[in-house]
Amino acid sequence: MTSEAERQFHRAMVRGVERLKRQINYNATRFMEMVGELGGAEAARQLLRGRDASDGFTTLWEHGRLEMSVEAFVLLPWYRELFTEEQLETAGRRLREHRFDVDAFLARAGRNWPAWVASDPTQAG
Repeated sequence: MTSEAERQFHRAMVRGVERLKRQINYNATRFMEMVGELGGAEAARQLLRGRDASDGFTTLWEHGRLEMSVEAFVLLPWYRELFTEEQLETAGRRLREHRFDVDAFLARAGRNWPAWVASDPTQAG
């Protein structure tokens, strides 16, 4: 059984690919095949294996859109539970190596928790 976070992560991956197609004319065909075969979270886990980032990551970097990368989504607080510490570290390292401001990205995201999350833990009493 998949968790709500897994279902939402999958949806976010699909919507992100659709958005990138519209906005920068990037068609992430192979990634969508992976998502279709494995689901969004497992596709992300596959991409986080190894030292090097994917060609898709490079394309997003070239377009200044790393906030739409799998690596960035993995680090969002509401999805972190789906990934190991090693996977989270890999995601953060890749982003930082490409001069992406992870802390600023997470601070902005932390102000906009999605409605499907039961509660924002940063607001807990």
